[in-house]
Amino acid sequence: VRMLPRSALVPLVPLVLLVLLVLRSACEARDSELSYVTCGSLVKLLNTRHNVRLHSHDVKYGSAGSGQQSVTGVENADDANSYWQVRGRPERPCQRGAAVRCGQAIRITHMKTGRNLHTHHFSSPLSNNQEVSAFGENGEGDDLDVWSVQCDGDFWERDEAVRFKHVGTDVYLSVTGEQYGHPIRGQREVHGMRAANQHNWWRSMEGVFIQPSQEPLRHDEL
Repeated sequence: VRMLPRSALVPLVPLVLLVLLVLRSACEARDSELSYVTCGSLVKLLNTRHNVRLHSHDVKYGSAGSGQQSVTGVENADDANSYWQVRGRPERPCQRGAAVRCGQAIRITHMKTGRNLHTHHFSSPLSNNQEVSAFGENGEGDDLDVWSVQCDGDFWERDEAVRFKHVGTDVYLSVTGEQYGHPIRGQREVHGMRAANQHNWWRSMEGVFIQPSQEPLRHDEL
């Protein structure tokens, strides 16, 4: 094998350093993208006060409520019915892979049933707060499916606790610990509360996080 003389290698050193710097910058940019929840991502949302994940299933509220699909909190981290997709409003879609801004209005769509996180002026069955349901078909519901992400910085960071404030009725997505009996024994009531407090903090957990190129960045369970 013929070796290049040392003098021929000297001009290549700056080029190698430049390539290394570019690769490092690309990795840093990728890490930055990883730190935010992005539009189109599929996530589980953990209530940090009660340690339950936002959940839904094809079980309806009874005649005392709306009759719409119920939304609960579950302790089981592995339940596939706890995945939700972050989406834009019908009249203002968000770009797939774009970081969600603090204060941005979004829809949160249940993966398994295609219904949107929703609330309205019905009383919740256990705590007599405001009922939270899953509503619509194939991801399309109405104007009561819209929530504002409440956080401190510019964007919704994946490791921070945030609140979801309902745009139509000004309540916060909350859990206060009440548990259902049959047929969803042990699951917690999820409801809307007027006050911002310790019961309405949520953190993004397991899921698939989308970057602007539309490729999954993290594939924890799916």
